[in-house]
Order: sequence, then structure tokens, then C-alpha cells
Amino acid sequence: MTTILIVEDEIPARKKLKRFIEGLDSPTEIIAELDTVQSAIEFLSHRQPDLVFSDIELLDGNAFEIYRQVSVTCPIIFTTAYDRFWMDAFDGNGIAYLLKPFSKERFQKAWDKFLLLKHSTSEEQNAIAGLTQLIRENFSQKSYKKRFTVNTHQGIYFLDTGNILFFEANEGVVFAYDHQGKKHLLTESTLKEIEGQLDSSDFFRINRSEIVHKRYIQKIERYNKNTLAINLKGFETCLKTSQNQTAAFRDWVEK
Repeated sequence: MTTILIVEDEIPARKKLKRFIEGLDSPTEIIAELDTVQSAIEFLSHRQPDLVFSDIELLDGNAFEIYRQVSVTCPIIFTTAYDRFWMDAFDGNGIAYLLKPFSKERFQKAWDKFLLLKHSTSEEQNAIAGLTQLIRENFSQKSYKKRFTVNTHQGIYFLDTGNILFFEANEGVVFAYDHQGKKHLLTESTLKEIEGQLDSSDFFRINRSEIVHKRYIQKIERYNKNTLAINLKGFETCLKTSQNQTAAFRDWVEK
């Protein structure tokens, strides 16, 4: 029996993951479903499962804080909509990185890798580690979206990604602001959908509704104790980081 811990704050994603787990041939037991960093720290401090499925952006912060505070001995399969964390995932106990929305086939491959590691010798584990390194190298060569489509009554035009200051989600629609401060309504419906198409070294989601382009950051100031105000070239209004994202933004902007 394989004991499994799920760390996931999105109910639909958790249901999908449970459905995939229940469909496995191997006997499994989901021993807990958690949605915050703090609850995961408390749980893992007293009990270790055989495998963790972990989202990264949780209700109260970044999941890597869990694995910095608690020594986790089991493998971790990360399930996230963000590709910018993949290097951190493989630096620890991560054995697979499933970008949402992932298919059942991709889930099965991650599970098969877990089983292989579970039953392999040290030499085989070294070989798997080598394959993981190849995956990391291939992941880093991922191609990103070069332009976005904008539909208007007059027709369709395209907006180059390099000319976008930031993306904004507002009441179920997403806008892009170009380097002249002009606002464009995009065909994509969520920031998560857009974020997966962007190079994480250039773009960062500073809060739930905005993604900024590093190239156009002109000035950063303290807004309050845990929040930063960001001034972008060609845009008069300051954008603000959320408390949960401020520390990660500081690290990202200095790279």
C-alpha cells in the first residue's frame, strides 16, 4: 500500500488528482489533503507518506517553504500551473513536474517513475537521476509565445510579447498593456493560461491579477511592510506585489 499526501489548494485540481490516483492499478491510500503551507508543515513534522503530490502556490505562500522547514524523505511530484519553479523542484526531492492542465498519460508517467525509483537499486537510481538532468535541460529549452492575438470588430491583430508591459485579469477577462500604455483585450481567459506561455525569467506574477515584464520595470519602492510598489516605463499607475509574492519577486527581479 502506497500512502499519499496531497498538498493542493484548488478544489477542481484536487478532485482531478484523486480521480487519477483512484484509477491506478497499485493499491494506494490518500492519508491527507492539505491546502496551506502551515498545515503541511505540521502534518509532515509528525508523519511521512510514501509520496507527496504538491502544488507550489498555496493559499498562504509558496510550498517550497514546507520543504525548507521540514525534512521530507519521500519523493515529491509537483503539480503546478507555473513553469518558473521547475529548477527548484528538481533540486530537492522532486522526481516529476506536472504542468497544469496535465493529462492522465503524463500523470501515469510520473507515477511509473515513482514506482521505478521505489523498486530500483542505487545504480538504477543514478541512471534515473541522469535522465532527470536531461529533462531539466530539455525543459530549459522550452519555446515561449512570441505574440498574442487580439480580436476587434475591425478584425484581428497581433501584439508582440516583447512589447507588453504587463498582463491584467479583471472580472473574467485578461488585458495586455503595451509599451505605449495602450490596453488590449486578449483571447485567453485566465492569467494561469498566459503564465504557462511566458518565459519566467522575463515575466513574473506579482499578485492574483497582474503579471509584469522585467524589461519595463523602472523603479521599485516599499509600499508598506510586506508589499512593494512597481513603476513601469510608459505607465503612470504603480502596480503592487501581494504579501505572498513579495519575497519571491525580490529574488526574481535580481536574477
